Amino acid sequence: MEEIACLNQDGLTNTCMFSESSMNALKSIMVETTFKKNRNIFWEGDSADKLYFVLKGCIKVFKTAYDGKDLVMHYFMENDLFGEVSCLGSVENSFTATTMSDCRIGVINEKDLEPLLLTNASLSFEFLKWSGMLGQFTQIKMRDLIFYGKNGALASTLLRMIHGFSRTDDNGDIHYTISLTNTDLAQLIGSTRETVNRMLQAWKNDGAIDYYHGSIVIKDLKYIKSICHCEDRCPLNICRL
Repeated sequence: MEEIACLNQDGLTNTCMFSESSMNALKSIMVETTFKKNRNIFWEGDSADKLYFVLKGCIKVFKTAYDGKDLVMHYFMENDLFGEVSCLGSVENSFTATTMSDCRIGVINEKDLEPLLLTNASLSFEFLKWSGMLGQFTQIKMRDLIFYGKNGALASTLLRMIHGFSRTDDNGDIHYTISLTNTDLAQLIGSTRETVNRMLQAWKNDGAIDYYHGSIVIKDLKYIKSICHCEDRCPLNICRL
């Protein structure tokens, strides 16, 4: 995959529920560190004792099955917060996090976070909303996969990519500004590259998508939405990669 330029747009960040004073409090206990592209920040099964705030770059969070197949759960971008800590209910990390570009990360240690939450009621309440939002994101992703199958999961992924990674031309066609291969798309829906190839070819034959310089172009947005029964109700910080 090419390096991704991940600058979060208004409404897409998963930290929009935090007030300015709460964000300043969190930033006061962050330790800034850097990671090169394609480096693991943490592994599934590691102790869950840190949160991570993306200052610059893009992070992929995924879960690996016993057969070695990866299911990508999230892409985190600038001003996103991710990670798990035991004081919020997680003893071990449920996923692996890998950098998709050179990154600057603010690391928040649980030993510094816990006393801050105990003494700041507003921050604690906002953390509950943040945790609930991440859970809702995962539930919707699983809903698309379980109820609407691979077709629905892929259609949902293409819709999520529109928010933050697309532009619309004069004809109303939607072009993506992120370069994801069919293998990358397969990892986002827990499938294989061959299955993604077949689905995309079928949609191309129906006139719903096309290709421009090797990148997918959405020609019929209603067609794609119908596959995953999109109701246009999800907020932007949920309907995203």
